[in-house]
Amino acid sequence: MAKVINFNKARKQRDRKAAEAQAAENRVRFGRTKEQKVLEAAQAAEAQRRLDQLRRDPGDAAEPQGGSDDAAS
Repeated sequence: MAKVINFNKARKQRDRKAAEAQAAENRVRFGRTKEQKVLEAAQAAEAQRRLDQLRRDPGDAAEPQGGSDDAAS
Protein backbone atom coordinates (compact mmCIF):
# COMPACT_ATOMS: atom_id res chain seq x y z
CA MET A 1 0.00 0.00 0.00
CA ALA A 2 1.15 3.55 -0.69
CA LYS A 3 2.56 5.74 2.05
CA VAL A 4 0.19 8.43 3.30
CA ILE A 5 1.68 11.92 3.17
CA ASN A 6 0.52 15.24 4.51
CA PHE A 7 0.36 17.60 1.53
CA ASN A 8 0.94 20.69 3.69
CA LYS A 9 4.18 19.26 5.09
CA ALA A 10 5.30 18.10 1.64
CA ARG A 11 4.59 21.52 0.15
CA LYS A 12 6.45 23.33 2.94
CA GLN A 13 9.43 20.98 2.65
CA ARG A 14 9.54 21.52 -1.13
CA ASP A 15 9.39 25.31 -0.63
CA ARG A 16 12.18 25.19 1.98
CA LYS A 17 14.42 23.27 -0.41
CA ALA A 18 13.69 25.77 -3.19
CA ALA A 19 14.40 28.71 -0.87
CA GLU A 20 17.69 27.15 0.25
CA ALA A 21 18.72 26.60 -3.37
CA GLN A 22 17.89 30.25 -4.16
CA ALA A 23 19.86 31.42 -1.11
CA ALA A 24 22.88 29.37 -2.16
CA GLU A 25 22.73 30.86 -5.64
CA ASN A 26 22.46 34.39 -4.22
CA ARG A 27 25.44 33.80 -1.94
CA VAL A 28 27.51 32.89 -4.98
CA ARG A 29 26.22 35.75 -7.14
CA PHE A 30 26.18 38.60 -4.61
CA GLY A 31 28.44 37.46 -1.79
CA ARG A 32 31.74 39.17 -1.12
CA THR A 33 34.69 37.89 0.83
CA LYS A 34 35.78 39.59 4.03
CA GLU A 35 38.87 40.84 2.22
CA GLN A 36 36.74 42.52 -0.43
CA LYS A 37 34.53 44.18 2.21
CA VAL A 38 37.56 45.48 4.13
CA LEU A 39 39.18 46.78 0.94
CA GLU A 40 36.01 48.58 -0.13
CA ALA A 41 35.60 50.14 3.32
CA ALA A 42 39.21 51.35 3.26
CA GLN A 43 38.73 52.84 -0.21
CA ALA A 44 35.55 54.61 0.90
CA ALA A 45 37.32 56.01 3.98
CA GLU A 46 40.21 57.25 1.83
CA ALA A 47 37.80 58.92 -0.62
CA GLN A 48 35.96 60.60 2.27
CA ARG A 49 39.26 61.80 3.77
CA ARG A 50 40.29 63.31 0.43
CA LEU A 51 36.95 65.09 0.09
CA ASP A 52 37.26 66.45 3.61
CA GLN A 53 40.72 67.81 2.80
CA LEU A 54 39.32 69.71 -0.17
CA ARG A 55 36.33 71.10 1.74
CA ARG A 56 36.30 74.86 2.15
CA ASP A 57 35.08 76.39 5.39
CA PRO A 58 32.22 78.92 5.10
CA GLY A 59 34.51 81.71 6.41
CA ASP A 60 37.06 81.06 3.63
CA ALA A 61 34.66 81.99 0.82
CA ALA A 62 35.35 85.43 -0.65
CA GLU A 63 32.59 87.85 -1.61
CA PRO A 64 31.73 87.77 -5.32
CA GLN A 65 33.01 90.70 -7.39
CA GLY A 66 29.52 91.86 -8.34
CA GLY A 67 28.49 92.52 -4.76
CA SER A 68 24.93 92.39 -3.48
CA ASP A 69 21.94 94.30 -4.84
CA ASP A 70 21.41 96.49 -1.74
CA ALA A 71 25.03 97.76 -1.88
CA ALA A 72 24.52 99.09 -5.44
CA SER A 73 21.51 101.29 -4.56
